[in-house]
Amino acid sequence: MANHKATKKDVRQAAKRRDRNRYYGKTTRNAIRDLKVLEVSAYAEKLPDVASMIDKLAKRGVIHKNKASNLKSKLAKRTFAAA
Repeated sequence: MANHKATKKDVRQAAKRRDRNRYYGKTTRNAIRDLKVLEVSAYAEKLPDVASMIDKLAKRGVIHKNKASNLKSKLAKRTFAAA
């Protein structure tokens, strides 16, 4: 690492962003895991909230937009298969 003020600041910012991204990613993964064990009616009720969390991850650049699409598609498929 270069010994410049701007470089040191960039390292601090990157660490903050990494921690924040890890937090949001883990929270979303936990929400998906919790969603999968719910009954059909509760599942359909919670699905929009989890889909919103996935969209926010893609918007922030934590996950790729295609991965977000695939995750939401799989979760929606479970809703229609159970109904």
